[in-house]
Amino acid sequence: MGELIERWRLAAREAGASDPAGVARAGDRLLAAWREPHRHYHGVPHLRAVLDVIDAYAGAARRPELVRLAAWCHDAVYDPRAGGDANERASAELAGDLLSDAGLPAAAVTEVRRLVLLTAGHAVPPDDPDGALLCDADLAILAAPAPEYDRYAAAVRREYAHVPDPAFRAGRATVLAALLALPALYRLPDPHARWEPTARANLTRELTTLRP
Repeated sequence: MGELIERWRLAAREAGASDPAGVARAGDRLLAAWREPHRHYHGVPHLRAVLDVIDAYAGAARRPELVRLAAWCHDAVYDPRAGGDANERASAELAGDLLSDAGLPAAAVTEVRRLVLLTAGHAVPPDDPDGALLCDADLAILAAPAPEYDRYAAAVRREYAHVPDPAFRAGRATVLAALLALPALYRLPDPHARWEPTARANLTRELTTLRP
C-alpha cells in the first residue's frame, strides 16, 4: 500500500497541504476506510482504478490534484445500510475535516467537498471538467467487458447481502434506470467515445435480469 499512500501525499502536497503530519493522518484514516471488510466492490481496487483513470485523463482537468483528493474521499464513508445520498454527504464532511487538518487552503477543501457530492448522482454541470473527470472515473467500471462487469455487479450484491432479493432487485433497477436516463454517462470526449456504448449495453443487460 506504500505506493498508494505516496499518491495521496503527492496530491495533497500539490493541492497546497501545509501540515505533513496531518496529511499522513488523513492518508492512514482514508486507507483504513477503503480496507473495511464489508467492501466487496467499493474497496481499494476501486480506489486504485479511479485514480488510474484520473491519471490517464488528468490533462482534461483544471485542478487534477483536487480530483485525485476527491477520488480518495468519495467513498470514504460507505455504509450499505445508509439511504439516499447519506454516504456521499458523510464522505464530503469527512473530507472537509481531514483536508483542513492537513492544512489545505479553504478554497481547495470546499472544491473537494463539492466534487465528492457530485458522485451521489453523477449529474455534472456544464463546463465542469474536474467534475466530469471524477464522475467518468467513478463510472468507468460500467464499460468493462461483460465478465468483469458481471463480477462488479455480483460484488455490489454481496455488499447488500442484508437486503432481501426482491427489495434489492427493485432498488438496483432504480439505480440503473437513473444512470441510463443521464444524457451521457461519460462527459469527457475520449471516454464518451470509447466507453458509452459498452456501458449502456451492460446496464441494459443487467436491468433486463432484474425486472420480471
